[in-house]
Amino acid sequence: MDIAGILPLDVAGAVIVLWLLLGLLGLGLQRSPHLITNVIFPLGAAASLALAATGLWSLGEAASTAVLPLGLPGLPLHLRVDQLSAFFLILLGGASFGVSLYSAGYFKSMQGSTLGLLCLEYHLFLASMALVLLADDAYMFMVAWETMALSSYFLVTTDHNVPDIRKAGYLYLLIAHVGAIAILLSFGVMQGGHGIGAYTFAAMREAHLSMFWSSVAFLLALFGFGAKAGLLPLHVWLPEAHPAAPSPVSALMSGVMLKTAIYGILRVTFDLLDTQLWWWGVLALALGLITAIFGVMFAAVQGDMKRLLAYSSIENIGLLLVGIGLAIIFHVYGKDALAALSLTATLYHSLNHAFFKSLLFIGTGSILHATGERNMGRMGGLIRHMPWVAALMLVGVLSISGLPPFNGFVSEWLLLQAFLLSPGLPNSYINMLIPVAAAVIALAAALAAYVMVKFYGIIFLGQPRGEAPRESNGQPHDAGVWERIGLGWLALGCVVLGLTPVFVVRQLDLVTHVLIGRGLGNAAAGWLFLAPVDIERASYSPVYFLLAVLGVMLVTALVVHYFYHGRLRRGPAWDCGFPAQTSRMQDTAEGFGQPIRRIFEPFFRIERELPSPFDTHPRYHGRSDDRIWFALYLPIKRITEKLSSWASLMQHGRIHLYLTYTFVTLIVLLAFV
Repeated sequence: MDIAGILPLDVAGAVIVLWLLLGLLGLGLQRSPHLITNVIFPLGAAASLALAATGLWSLGEAASTAVLPLGLPGLPLHLRVDQLSAFFLILLGGASFGVSLYSAGYFKSMQGSTLGLLCLEYHLFLASMALVLLADDAYMFMVAWETMALSSYFLVTTDHNVPDIRKAGYLYLLIAHVGAIAILLSFGVMQGGHGIGAYTFAAMREAHLSMFWSSVAFLLALFGFGAKAGLLPLHVWLPEAHPAAPSPVSALMSGVMLKTAIYGILRVTFDLLDTQLWWWGVLALALGLITAIFGVMFAAVQGDMKRLLAYSSIENIGLLLVGIGLAIIFHVYGKDALAALSLTATLYHSLNHAFFKSLLFIGTGSILHATGERNMGRMGGLIRHMPWVAALMLVGVLSISGLPPFNGFVSEWLLLQAFLLSPGLPNSYINMLIPVAAAVIALAAALAAYVMVKFYGIIFLGQPRGEAPRESNGQPHDAGVWERIGLGWLALGCVVLGLTPVFVVRQLDLVTHVLIGRGLGNAAAGWLFLAPVDIERASYSPVYFLLAVLGVMLVTALVVHYFYHGRLRRGPAWDCGFPAQTSRMQDTAEGFGQPIRRIFEPFFRIERELPSPFDTHPRYHGRSDDRIWFALYLPIKRITEKLSSWASLMQHGRIHLYLTYTFVTLIVLLAFV
């Protein structure tokens, strides 16, 4: 029900307008940077929280629409909020609330016009993502999509004086536009040649395409949205753009922007297209599995902490596509209960990833501010100087590793249950694929935990591994107040989403009912146990698990206190016979990734620098590059450069040559027309 005639769409629109006004106000206040950081960004965060509340409100309401008196003649802009867009509004608002609060402290070091312009681009980025979720016609969607791409490009290239950052931004923008063309063509296919009035999503829902044209639309959408999500082989921009961008921007791009691509795939597949085919699901499942394994393998061998998190995002996007593919397969074969389970796992993991990946990216921002380093090989022991950041990032690390009772475990457990509870399907090839896919998912989850052990251990534990630049007092500093609040909010989200899966699943049922006509229904035995199909088959209670863990810790502490109190002795740790321990005797970032590099060596393009046996200060360096870049994109780059060089032969800037070209063209036309 509405409140005093106000609909959720009205509130969402007001939030978008407020973000735009705050961006313009920040540009006007560029001479007062303290107002931008202490007023504008917190107000933007409050707007994010209002958007999340609006999304939660919209979940239980009927879809509401609006037509704006804007756009081109005969092409007004349509907006709509339904359960699917409402869920992603919750994701956008919840994650950006913490990131915006963190940004209030993070950007304090920026001054003048740079900060004012960044404030405009930042809030325009937020507004455009919200408009993507609310768009109800192809024109509005593409305008919002391109605005999102351009604003994020300018955010990525904030430090545009660095050549590598300009290259990363160009690569991102190039692939973003290639993907946008595919999305536009997909909308064109779904429009079906029914005139200019069929550009709305409502008209596309009513269009009944043949299986061939439905498949063309799906493939174009998968390619276009996959380019934004970072699916193989369209992933190459992601590990370049995320490290180049400021850390809050990286958090929004990985935690939120990638999910707009997942939203687009879900919108096209389950809403705009009136039919699905089983091989769509197999294709999505296969692409997701390959993407997940590829991402986690490359994350394991990274030495740059932001590149590691970027490749980890590729892995998680792969898991989301696996869930979508599985949902398509089950839905096509009439297994709607399992389709709802797969879709629930996908949506749940989308929300979880938004929180824990945003937390980890902004945490790396604090580390970067404190040390001036992104190379984990120069870090170590930061837990002594940054206890707040270390404690809050530990929550994110445990969450992304899929350990209970944190949120990452719930969604990955639900996805595995969808595989394990899979019945026999009419297609024997799919029946063979599903067990293999389940094993690959388990492998990816295990490797993800391995990657996070490396990430957290190398950065925070042990001794400093190098002479990284420090602050003027000689030591790294902990996060400021605004930064701690932002980190704390995202960490709290990881804990709450992990402890309240029954409530979350009941809200997600409202979304899956709209998409496939089925939810998990009685998947909860009370509020304590989550049972995907039947409590006798499988169930999970995070509260009981947490109580068991706390109980074991308490009993251990009591036993130590009462039975060993007064008999404890402290001594140095065993030094393995080498009393002169140094930081070089610790595991390094490269050493941690060496087993993965060895096992999966055919997938890497490895360059090694080995020290001489007579080197008094031996150092080893290895580099693992992406074979896809050298096999696919580098040849395209060379061909493009060659064609450009040939085209330049015709352009010398001489007017008589251009007049000659014109004369020859006229003669040819007269001869053949």
